[in-house]
Amino acid sequence: MTAVTRLVTSVDADDQGDGTVSVSALHEVELADGRRVVLLADRGWGTTQSWAEASAQDLRATARVVVGPDEPFDDRTREDMETDHWNALAHAAKRHGVDVTAAGLKRLPHDVVLSEQVLARLGADPGRSGQSG
Repeated sequence: MTAVTRLVTSVDADDQGDGTVSVSALHEVELADGRRVVLLADRGWGTTQSWAEASAQDLRATARVVVGPDEPFDDRTREDMETDHWNALAHAAKRHGVDVTAAGLKRLPHDVVLSEQVLARLGADPGRSGQSG
């Protein structure tokens, strides 16, 4: 069995053509041998904010929220939501043959990687590197 090393969320631009921020987010677990296994492939968001107003820091922060536990609803607590979230991710990993627990996933570092397309839309500011922990 290959050990898991980190969570990676890759953010890419969705071409809406209107100049506003619209992105997709792919959430994966990275294995010690460098392979990645998809945990969530159906995430993303859009705003009325223009790319000129957006920042790498804000995109990374939003990416972590979008792939993280949902907000509590009805009589559910934040703890309930977190437990369900991490259990669902562990189950997704196991479907792909990766034996990891919810607690093991929760302890991993989580990096957000912005695609070249996103970085280009944000401009050439050297402080806007593609990867962040």
